[in-house]
Amino acid sequence: MSANTTIFRIDKFVVPQAAREEFLQRVRETHEILCRQPGFVRDALLEQISGPGRFNIVTVVEWESQAAIDAARAAVEAACAATGFNPLETMQRLGIEADMANYRHFGA
Repeated sequence: MSANTTIFRIDKFVVPQAAREEFLQRVRETHEILCRQPGFVRDALLEQISGPGRFNIVTVVEWESQAAIDAARAAVEAACAATGFNPLETMQRLGIEADMANYRHFGA
């Protein structure tokens, strides 16, 4: 597998301090599921420690393919449904803003 063929899911969040612990716990739970999925390569959970950027929490997951991302999304959705957890409602309740997208390596 080449780094040029993998896909990165990068999710950036603006997380209020009061919501930090609950949010990070949910992120950790989600990443435990993701790490067990076929096509998972690696992940990173990052917290901003300096700089002017507004996103203070960033998650990065590298996947072998778009199909692996799609299957992992379905696995997470099933886990959320089984526990009654609604990520969108939780983010709204906690006042969290998100920017989530897939990225591809493009050179050098």
